[in-house]
Formats: sequence, C-alpha cells, structure tokens
Amino acid sequence: MHPGVRVPQVTFHTRVRDESIGGDNPFRWQDMTTDDYFKGKRVVLFSLPGAFTPTCSTYQLPGYENGYDDFKAEGIDEIYCMSVNDSFVMNKWAKDQGIKNVKVIPDGSGEFTRKIGMLVEKANLGFGYRSWRYAAVVNDGVIEAWFEEPGREDNHPEDPYGESAPETVLAWLRANK
Repeated sequence: MHPGVRVPQVTFHTRVRDESIGGDNPFRWQDMTTDDYFKGKRVVLFSLPGAFTPTCSTYQLPGYENGYDDFKAEGIDEIYCMSVNDSFVMNKWAKDQGIKNVKVIPDGSGEFTRKIGMLVEKANLGFGYRSWRYAAVVNDGVIEAWFEEPGREDNHPEDPYGESAPETVLAWLRANK
C-alpha cells in the first residue's frame, strides 16, 4: 500500500456490549463499516497475525495502549488494532489485556486484510490465512503513511517486528508535523 490510497470498503461483524439484553452474555451483533471507523478521523491502524500471540500481546498492543496519550498529542483521534480473528476472540483478548484506549477491529473473514494486500498464509504455524504485520496512519480513509514489516510472504518462518512498532509510528508523526 502506498500513501494516497483509500482503505478498502468492507463491513466488519462486531459484538458490542448491550446492558439492555441482560443475562450472563449481554452482547449483540453490530455491523461496522470502513467509514464508521475511518471517516472524518486521523487514526493509527495496526494489524497483526493473531490475538493472544506473544509479540502482539507482549509488545505491540501494550505499546500502543500505553502510548495513547502521546499519539493523541500528535493529532491522532483513534488507535485501531486489527487481526484476522472473529469479534469474540478480539473482545476477549482486549479484555484480558486490560485495553481501555485502543479499539479492536475483527477482520474475521480477512476481507479487509485481503483487499489491502496483507493477507498471507501461515499454515506452517497452523494459523491458516492471517495478516502480515503492518501499521498505517490513515486520514479520513486515505493512507497517509505505511509501515510494513520486511519479508512479507506466505509461510514466512519468522515474525519480524519493528517497522510497525508504536515507537516507529510515533517517531514518524513527530517528524512529519
């Protein structure tokens, strides 16, 4: 992906808490579109191979969560974490990680990830199709900056991490005011 390209238009199937439902599982389905997430906002989107995986849970998600105020100070309205996982998994992961600031986007079928060119096969790990690790600054639905880990390919034997790290994206924002 290159700066100036519009993010793909898709519908995400999310589960949201709704206290009016009551009971032990007060959640309902809510479809969210690309426009719901990106229109009229300047956001950081980062995507990763899977919820609960080590690099994602130890470094990337906590780094963006803990740096939220720094990103806000640089004109970022929201930070989104996307993965080719369903809404149940993404919500449980966010809860387990104690996430308050970063919002998770479930790309359960991989449609957004495929259309943005980041869907890779990870059968070597038993994952099936997942997202290659990347981050982007997206302004009103248009990619402003792109941060992709090197070596994108199917069944890559490693999981590079650095280009899409919060420190890298924040440094870019500070240098490009």
